[in-house]
Amino acid sequence: MNRLEELLLELKDTSEFMVDLAYSSLIYDNEEIAEEVIFLADTMGDLSLRIQELVVEIGMSKPEEIARIVVAIRLQASIMSIAEAAKSIADVVLRGLGKHPVLAMSIKESETTITLAKVAEDSVLKGKTFAETRLSTNCGMFVIAIKREREYIFGPGRSTKIEVGDILIAKGPEEGVPWFKDLADGTDKDLPA
Repeated sequence: MNRLEELLLELKDTSEFMVDLAYSSLIYDNEEIAEEVIFLADTMGDLSLRIQELVVEIGMSKPEEIARIVVAIRLQASIMSIAEAAKSIADVVLRGLGKHPVLAMSIKESETTITLAKVAEDSVLKGKTFAETRLSTNCGMFVIAIKREREYIFGPGRSTKIEVGDILIAKGPEEGVPWFKDLADGTDKDLPA
């Protein structure tokens, strides 16, 4: 896979993640998740600029690649439109426009939620892999992404290590959220083997 394809794939993955988070922020009226969507929109802008610079570079050095460049530009524009739509959804939550009654009803019937938890220095999760923590087994929370500084790790695997400062984005049952957050912030030190 060449660099342009890698960047476009990262752009696509990020926009898909933004849509998931945006809908979750709306359904659960969660400003913290909505703010993540806004942060991701800024990340998308930076990524989009890198793609544009690379496209210009390719166009100047390899004019025969112009057809591929046009496709890449159109794809980038489409993905950015999706990201903007996700940002608009998050903005509804951040402006406090309230829940629609139909959404409120669906939330009552929903058995899962999405939450964020930051890993503290004294967290029992620090330095462990997801296989070692068995979070999904122990508290029912399944980590769908990690925000590490300004980067995201989507769908972390069993061998992915958890680091101090990581923001774990997880989904699972509402009753698993308090323990999940307590494990991450160091309040609870009891991680079953």
